[in-house]
Amino acid sequence: MQADNANPPDRKAPEERNKMTDLERLRHSCAHVMATAILRLWPDAQFASGPAVENGFYYDVELTHRITPEDFPAIEAEMKKETKANHPFERSVVTREQAMKDAQAGRLGALAERPSPSRFKLGNLADIPEGEPITYYKSGDFIDLCAGPHVMRTGNIGAFRLTSVASAYYKGDERNPQLQRIYGTAFKNKTELEAYFNMLEEAKRRDHRKIGAEMGLYVIDTEYVGPGLPLWLPKGGAIVETLEDLAKETEFAAGYVRVKTPHIAREKMYLTSGHIPLYEESMFPPIVLQERAPSQQEPGAAAPAERYYLKAMNCPHHHRIFAAEPRSYRDLPLRLAEYGCCYRYEQSGELFGLMRVRSLNMNDSHIYCTEEQFAQEFNGVNAMYLKYFKIFGIEKYVMRFSTHDPAKLGQKFVDEPALWKKTEGMVRRVLQESGINYIEVPNEAAFYGPKIDVQVWSVIGREFTLATNQVDFAVPKRFGLVYRDRDNTEKTPLCIHRAPLGTHERFIGFLIEHYAGNFPLWLAPEQVRVLTVGDEEPLVAYAKGIVDELRASRVRAEGDYTNDKINGKIQYAEQARVHTMLVVGGRDLQAGAVSVRVHGKGSLGARPRADVIADLLASVRERRA
Repeated sequence: MQADNANPPDRKAPEERNKMTDLERLRHSCAHVMATAILRLWPDAQFASGPAVENGFYYDVELTHRITPEDFPAIEAEMKKETKANHPFERSVVTREQAMKDAQAGRLGALAERPSPSRFKLGNLADIPEGEPITYYKSGDFIDLCAGPHVMRTGNIGAFRLTSVASAYYKGDERNPQLQRIYGTAFKNKTELEAYFNMLEEAKRRDHRKIGAEMGLYVIDTEYVGPGLPLWLPKGGAIVETLEDLAKETEFAAGYVRVKTPHIAREKMYLTSGHIPLYEESMFPPIVLQERAPSQQEPGAAAPAERYYLKAMNCPHHHRIFAAEPRSYRDLPLRLAEYGCCYRYEQSGELFGLMRVRSLNMNDSHIYCTEEQFAQEFNGVNAMYLKYFKIFGIEKYVMRFSTHDPAKLGQKFVDEPALWKKTEGMVRRVLQESGINYIEVPNEAAFYGPKIDVQVWSVIGREFTLATNQVDFAVPKRFGLVYRDRDNTEKTPLCIHRAPLGTHERFIGFLIEHYAGNFPLWLAPEQVRVLTVGDEEPLVAYAKGIVDELRASRVRAEGDYTNDKINGKIQYAEQARVHTMLVVGGRDLQAGAVSVRVHGKGSLGARPRADVIADLLASVRERRA
């Protein structure tokens, strides 16, 4: 059993629960059915929480029996009995006193009263704020302390399957008991369930860690470099450089200017920005430096120790660039762009290939603008997203508009209620007027302002968080950033944080799985390989001339001029996922032609050399799919 170190989702307020989708309600209901089934098999089970989560549901349980996947068929059989019985989900409102009494009697999260109290339900009860209704949901014999909502009856659940088991601390706190977390998923019908698991099987075949190793794109050297710190190998580096070229070209056309910043800064920087303490748990520990005092001071004297941090964000450095020169309204909007390297101390259990790393190269930019310029700039960023989606063949996406929770001002979010309301309204208005597909998610904003997380789906339907777009009304003020307006008064600019291509690490991980390693020509690590049928000197010279001509135009072309059999050369190039193979034999030499093969498509026949090269150059230049 593996440990699940992810914190449990924040407890949803009643108004958030009312926004649960039909599928989320179905899955939450299925968690209750699963709990009922487990109790039928092991009556001593003590349940904690059982929410719907991304792609399914889970329930945390304390049980002397160690559940394994071998137990899943028996649990699922009991679950089917519950759905066939078609019990109604009955909601009732109770007093806190009644809930305490029932929990002490062992009735909550159970089929009947039991000798032992429902101790985790007692803990959950304590989390319900005064004044919020306390509700039960009953289905058959099972009664649970639950705010809902649910489907009407257990028979509405459709198709389900248990998927895995892990260990998790109660409420995500390692000081609490460790429980078993049983995961499952549910859909409206069996067809949707089977489609989901077929997608998972295809996702395994497309796993970026597997394909990345096969193609030699990157390596994570945990022994010498460290976990979560990827090294880009030459082929992976080629993809990195190509993406940076795309970003720089696009941003230059949109009026961005490029800057470069160091990887480290004094503690003062992050105290001013508010990353310390609000983001400190995600930062690497400080580097403490004891510098010698200047020579004019007492010999041997030492300056006070100073604390430096590896940067977790580029924005504070960019704020200092804005502050480096006097600014006027004529200078705005100012769009500073950088592929900046940041460092975040992800927990070891959360590291995952390229998707969760500790060093990340971010397609970052900060746009400083007036309130009047905000809508146009924000729309410009969204237009850039849509351009990239088209280039990479991303057809399905949604913008998650994350807002703050007023109850957590001064804790999770900066304590500026009026500015939160104003900027959230500005973002909402732009999204509505632009017609962009978005959903609104409370309590997930950045600490300094509302944000948009861009969710995309790969060609097989797997969902990824690709990038972010944030509005910052607080931190520029903390740094004293000002510009002189038309009326000669000083004003603080708004700052838009945006990263349309996210980080190299996460985005390339997505692209590997999106394309299954079969990158389009413009992005492929090895774009062209010229293969000779034999190793005669005139033939090799002809092939090398093709390679040289392509490389002169910055096409990543290589040659295989050995006397190996041509079928073996082709097979080797196919295994390496070379996009285009140009086969040249004696006839091609005489005709000034090449025979073209494309990875996964086979032979496209012989064509004149000049035409083929012109088409390859156009395909790379136009970034054809």
